Amino acid sequence: KMASLKRTFIRFYKYTSSFNLVNRSNSSFKNHKPLNSLYTKCGIVAGAGILFFIASKYRKANTVYALKARKDEELIRAVKLTSREKRFIKFASVQYDGQLYMTPQDFLESFIDQEPRPRVKRRSLNAKDLDVIKDVTPTLKRGNTRMFRELRDKGIISYTEYLFLLSILTKPKTGFRIAFNMFDTDGNERVDKNEFLVMEKIFSHAWKDKRGLNIEENKEIPVSESYVDDEQGLQRKHSVDTTLIIHFFGKKGNNELRFEGFKQFMENLQTEVLELEFHEFSKGATTISELDFAKILLRFTYLDTDAYDMYLDRLLDRVKQDTGISFDEFKVFCQFLNNLEDFAIAMRMYTLADHPISKDEFHRAVRICTGTSLSDHVVHTVFALFDEDGDGQLSYREFIAIMKDRLHRGFRITAKNEGWEAFKQCLKQEIKSPG
Repeated sequence: KMASLKRTFIRFYKYTSSFNLVNRSNSSFKNHKPLNSLYTKCGIVAGAGILFFIASKYRKANTVYALKARKDEELIRAVKLTSREKRFIKFASVQYDGQLYMTPQDFLESFIDQEPRPRVKRRSLNAKDLDVIKDVTPTLKRGNTRMFRELRDKGIISYTEYLFLLSILTKPKTGFRIAFNMFDTDGNERVDKNEFLVMEKIFSHAWKDKRGLNIEENKEIPVSESYVDDEQGLQRKHSVDTTLIIHFFGKKGNNELRFEGFKQFMENLQTEVLELEFHEFSKGATTISELDFAKILLRFTYLDTDAYDMYLDRLLDRVKQDTGISFDEFKVFCQFLNNLEDFAIAMRMYTLADHPISKDEFHRAVRICTGTSLSDHVVHTVFALFDEDGDGQLSYREFIAIMKDRLHRGFRITAKNEGWEAFKQCLKQEIKSPG
């Protein structure tokens, strides 16, 4: 850069030296050669000074930008994102005051699709947008199985709410009571807004713990004051009423959530997600093919391409007639998958010798765990897909392993605690883990 500056200075000097100030029309100036020489030299010095100033600014600017970019890269490397954090950031299409949010449509797509819809950039919300969200969010009594689809982008879901909804969507109905009791800290069978916001406090504690910051566990402070400004925009030190908060506690936030209302909301959301997934393959028809049913079961598993194709080829070889599977059959089977842990226990007790199970044994185990029955056709399709040698016996260990991947949508779950402590530990571990 200094060599370039030197060459520029020489060219500038030659140019100014050849510039004949005597040719100007000012006759008085033309007759003063000493003055002419003085002005020429001053021009050279001034021009050189300007060039040096510009060059130094250019060099300084480059240095600042390079340093800033390097610091950003170091920050990204310093904070390892978990798989759920990465997925939330990828699908979150809006932000308010530096915090990222999913819309209801974003959440549904993150649960169904591998990649988000193409977009130029995130949409920044303002106070007016938040007022619109308050106005369009239905009350708990008016909730239905199409609420998220009807709201589309007229709503916001925080990262901690995303984690909460993910965990509940894959739980059996008995898990709804456990989830409700997690928030009902005073045991009065009602949850208020502050009790529900305990999720945000858990996130803040996990964030601080991940960075080795001191946490005063016994100090009682308002939930909102414990919020943190994390690096990725997953939480900010501001209080914003999300779609869930408005739906559960009303526009003013003074309603109380009871278990029946909470249970109905979760059942509606489970049904909505299943309807969306079913209609993706049914294309408006009342049934999906057995092959499509198999694709849905295998879509979030860790099978490689060859193994995936092997399962589908096996099914096509064994199911000769396309009878179709209705939404009700599909829904009952998915609800059975939410009871997969209980099914695994039943299988271990039922087959102490660890031998494969028959269709009748499979039917009976499902009834014991869920209180409902799968259709014969669904069980036949499952056996056609997972019965390795076609002898009418199912290796339930392989079936359970693959269905666990499907149930958790590709997120491996390892927590073994139960109840409230399990939820806190799971959330903290998810935030702290490298992904």
